[in-house]
Amino acid sequence: MLFGKKSGIKNRNRDRYDRVRRLMWIKCESCGRLVYYKDYKDNKYICPRCNRAFIMTPKQRFDMFFDNKNWEKFSLPIVSDDPLKFTDRVSYKERLVDARNETGSHDAITTADGVIGGIKTTVCVLNGDFMMGSMGRAAGDGIIASIEHAIELKQPFIMVTCSGGARMQENILSLMQMARTTVAVNKLHANKIPYIVLLADPTFGGVTASFAMLGDIHIAEAGARIGFAGRRVIEQNIREKLPSNFQTADYLYEHGMADMVVKREDLKPCLEKILAVLTKQTKEPKEITVITPNADHTKKIRGMGESGAYDKVLLARNENRPHFLDYIEGIVEDWTYLAGDRLYAEDPAMCSGIGFWRGTPVVIIGQEKGRTIESRQKHRFGMPNPDGYRKAQRMMKLAEKFELPLISLFDTAGAFAGREGEERGQSQAVASSISNGLSFKAPYVCVNVGEGGSGGAIAIGTGDRVLMLENAIYSVIAPESCASILWKDNKFKAVAATAMKLTSRDMAEMGVIDEIIQEPSGGAHTDWQTTMQILSKTVEKHIKELQKIPVDELPSRRGDKFISMTRDVEIYKPDHKTSD
Repeated sequence: MLFGKKSGIKNRNRDRYDRVRRLMWIKCESCGRLVYYKDYKDNKYICPRCNRAFIMTPKQRFDMFFDNKNWEKFSLPIVSDDPLKFTDRVSYKERLVDARNETGSHDAITTADGVIGGIKTTVCVLNGDFMMGSMGRAAGDGIIASIEHAIELKQPFIMVTCSGGARMQENILSLMQMARTTVAVNKLHANKIPYIVLLADPTFGGVTASFAMLGDIHIAEAGARIGFAGRRVIEQNIREKLPSNFQTADYLYEHGMADMVVKREDLKPCLEKILAVLTKQTKEPKEITVITPNADHTKKIRGMGESGAYDKVLLARNENRPHFLDYIEGIVEDWTYLAGDRLYAEDPAMCSGIGFWRGTPVVIIGQEKGRTIESRQKHRFGMPNPDGYRKAQRMMKLAEKFELPLISLFDTAGAFAGREGEERGQSQAVASSISNGLSFKAPYVCVNVGEGGSGGAIAIGTGDRVLMLENAIYSVIAPESCASILWKDNKFKAVAATAMKLTSRDMAEMGVIDEIIQEPSGGAHTDWQTTMQILSKTVEKHIKELQKIPVDELPSRRGDKFISMTRDVEIYKPDHKTSD
């Protein structure tokens, strides 16, 4: 027999066969099937049968991210081994020797410099194959040295995490790496260096509770398991079964901790788009080619014609009027949606992201109402919870860090009135959004594109420039509600609308807005392309004017503008009669 093996006699043919078989086939830890190595490699190290994403080596990550697979490894500091003389079943020194032999790396951190989408970048990888990617002194020193290196070169820093957490064999010395790496991340932010975290499978413990959750952008790799304590530990502690999607990338996204969930094959183009905006590259303005959805514009709308002001209310609410995501698709190039408040949830009612507005890199926020029954329910008719306003505050800080213009396209009947909103601090979230909007240091242009309803609108409406589409409205309460409260009858809604002075012309006369953006003769809902062309050029004009002002001066100017509002408003001057 060719590969027979006699007792006590080493068969070299058998050893060679086993070695070749190990190189040709990989056993998937998830589905248990054997995967042909070439298929596995061509599929970005993802099982083609069950889509389980295997741990990638640092070299594989670098080859995947850097242009033309061209990169240069950065030398990391070396620390002494086993400072505590730790031994469990085997000594810590033996475990280190085994890990180094298996991976060819001195410890769990490997860093390289290269170019991603034409932008020089530093990438640091926490290798899950080296003692489960656990973080000890060597890893901490490696991360700190890598961050300082990126700061020195003034280039973006990408952290790829794959770890079980702190390294138990170093006890308190490992725990201190949480604080040490956070100091280094704070320096990154202070120097306005882009910091992007890629959360790979698995990422747990002290890693998630420190540098891994402090990025400007958090990308969760599809299929990754991410959390603080392990699932089994939590189930034992609370004595109940956790949901099947618990601590998955999608679960993290839904609960506001990740900006996006990205498949492995899409990571490089995703990083290229993000880096282009955060490093303030420029592009040629995008040509706007938008098709207006079909609608019967001759259909009589109930209430139209009762008063000029109420006609504007109905136009602002027209179901065919473009909404936030329509403007994004029509105007913005290389849009990247950013999700989550990093505290509790992702609120689809408040949308946000980064991209190029007529060639200028910007941050954009705004309410999305939805168009179909399903999308309206998903976006809660454009009425955000506190999580949405806290996400907007995140975007204000992002714009400030990189001195990127912030554009707000607001369109809401108001902040969502519900029990959960009250429990999570709706009033505080709106108040903080107003406060942050008045104080952050970056150009801020707000556009009322539809309904400007109460505090839910002004929360993202305190810009250096506040613009308003011709048929938009702005009010403290809906005219229907006003009529019900003051006239005691909803049928006086048109009278209330006139009395409230809520049209764009009224706003301009009262000095509440800086400019009215004209709409096509039939309204924005009849001609999306013309509306977007006019809006995009008007916003661009104001951005360019604001970019000439030092960013440190913008908050005080913004504040003075709002302080001066309403002081000298005299739309009506009633006769003043003195008493005898």
